[in-house]
Amino acid sequence: MFENIIGQPVTARLQSDIANNVLAPAMLFAGAPASGKGTAALEMGRAFSCETEGAPWNCCCRGCLHHRSLSHDDMIVMGPRLFSAEIAAARAAFLRDTSSSSSKTLFTRAVRKLLLRFSPIIWTDDAKISKLNGILEAVSEAMEEFNLPRGEVKAEKTVKLCDNIVKHTSKLEAEGITDTIPVSHIRNAAYWLRIAPSGRRKLLVIENADRMQDAARNSLLKILEEPPGDCAIIFCSSKPEILLPTILSRLRPYAFVKRGEEADEEVVRRVFKDGKDAIPPHDKTESGITAYLDTFLPVPKTVLYPVSALFWASIAYGVTMVLRKKGVPDAELPPALMAVGKYCAAISEEVGLGKACTSVKGLCTTVLDAADGFSSRGAFSVFLGMLCATLSEALLTIQAEPVCAALRRVLLKHAGGARTAVDVFNQSPPLALEHFAGLLIEEVAALW
Repeated sequence: MFENIIGQPVTARLQSDIANNVLAPAMLFAGAPASGKGTAALEMGRAFSCETEGAPWNCCCRGCLHHRSLSHDDMIVMGPRLFSAEIAAARAAFLRDTSSSSSKTLFTRAVRKLLLRFSPIIWTDDAKISKLNGILEAVSEAMEEFNLPRGEVKAEKTVKLCDNIVKHTSKLEAEGITDTIPVSHIRNAAYWLRIAPSGRRKLLVIENADRMQDAARNSLLKILEEPPGDCAIIFCSSKPEILLPTILSRLRPYAFVKRGEEADEEVVRRVFKDGKDAIPPHDKTESGITAYLDTFLPVPKTVLYPVSALFWASIAYGVTMVLRKKGVPDAELPPALMAVGKYCAAISEEVGLGKACTSVKGLCTTVLDAADGFSSRGAFSVFLGMLCATLSEALLTIQAEPVCAALRRVLLKHAGGARTAVDVFNQSPPLALEHFAGLLIEEVAALW
């Protein structure tokens, strides 16, 4: 049990609670992104169903077989997250050794994590599912062919089949996964929990549970107050403080720590079958697993980094133009702003993007071209996060704490608005980006 969770001491506590039959009906797996919370939650479902003492990972009982392929009827998984990078990384691991059963399982599970979000149980009465059925059928058919016994799929067709699966799952993610958890999905899951399980126990896993709508949170409280005796609910969150106190008080917490470098390398080696140097250089506040998976994004952070630098250099240029129009002489232009612009301009110029764009429209065109129009789900949010990281890096070059704090406040305020506009209200990234850049120039100029 939990053999597939690396570098997490909390699994010993979980194993003990399962063995002693003292698990709470509702639990909170809290910790940093990519720390294994979701994987541990899925493993809990297998432990509930396993017919062998200790629930070893290689158990071949019927419950374990279904749980390893994430196809057990007694488990529902919901909650927004990004899937494309993990699916692409699992594809790469499988194609490195197509004879490996563990790599085949890894790819199957990566795809199934996405497909689980579209269970008919939670999508009942949701009109949107009819628009997604064609994509879901295409993915399911491709996965059926992929999981045919070895030898029935010709070697030359394997790569094409995997690429086809990645293409369809990317489209399904972009069109079907939103940034919040709808109240209707929570209500349908709550009704499902009250129906007797086909096996020993039902499990509802809610990833990124902090992103529930208010109505969804309130609806969930009802089931938490009187949970059925033959079910368990696991909340996974990297921001548990956002959850309602009334929900937190009903959850037993399990803390997942941020893994060290050696543990991250072990995950990449054992799970993704990749080399020791596969994890790229990264900010130490970020996990190595996240940095590794980022290399499989449609637009990797290595591309977005100089683009984010160009963005800030252009914002600094735009602000200086506004201040000059107000009559501020060059000698009195804000040193902090000039330092940020100079630092970022050097980064963008080094890769051939130029020092800065002289108009908001020109800036947006350049960013969109480099980022493939933010066509993949989550790419816009990744770019906004990169802007925060690049600004922090640039601000380290100056000593002006009040100015630094003010710039961060302005960025976080408008980045949050831009992210909500795209992820929640479905505004197009080009429009959101142009509006965001204009607001930044206007409000940053107002600081001086």
